[in-house]
Amino acid sequence: MTSLETGSREADCKASIPVLATRRLVLSAPCAADAKAIASLINDRRIAENTARIPHPYSLADANGFLARVNRDPSEPTFVIALADGTIIGGCGICVLSGAEPELGYWIGVPHWGRGYATEAARALLDHAFGELGHERLLGRARVSNPASRRVQEKCGFQWTGVSLIRIHALKSSAPVDCFQLDRGLWASLRSWGGTNRVARGRETREPRSYEPRSCKPRSCEPGP
Repeated sequence: MTSLETGSREADCKASIPVLATRRLVLSAPCAADAKAIASLINDRRIAENTARIPHPYSLADANGFLARVNRDPSEPTFVIALADGTIIGGCGICVLSGAEPELGYWIGVPHWGRGYATEAARALLDHAFGELGHERLLGRARVSNPASRRVQEKCGFQWTGVSLIRIHALKSSAPVDCFQLDRGLWASLRSWGGTNRVARGRETREPRSYEPRSCKPRSCEPGP
């Protein structure tokens, strides 16, 4: 396969990622223009230490590398989370780590903690994962020292299954995490957060989104892919 053919195939895969709209948020596939905003938001140790794979410090080169890798497989979609005005506030996705079952991941930039955005985005992602992607079960994890992330998963219907250790890239060591799971049947029976709208694509033609850092008091942060 030539590099041209490979690029075309990856472009087709990324084009298959829908745009999801909730009451306050828009979830869409990240594009090259988002690199600066992503790097500005995610370059915070409080985020990295509560995720498995995000390094710290996090540079613009890290963001560009991330954007080059994601959404090659439509069954493992990655989204940026944005406000209605286009301001990026975080990211979320479905990933498979070490041959395990699909897992929910998410992170929210520190200036936007404490407003329920992680829960709202996670519910939209679950609707897509169980509805359009046809997953039967999703896993979730949160550091035991991160009650905010545990609450997000509990509010989405995830059930606690135990505690395990995972490697935290930013810590260069392992840490205990609470493990959760949610199956399709329970999602369908508990789902009460309303519909998620799938909207037209075309985001790549928009102007790059802006991000203005703001100061805030430290809070627990959500995990990410």
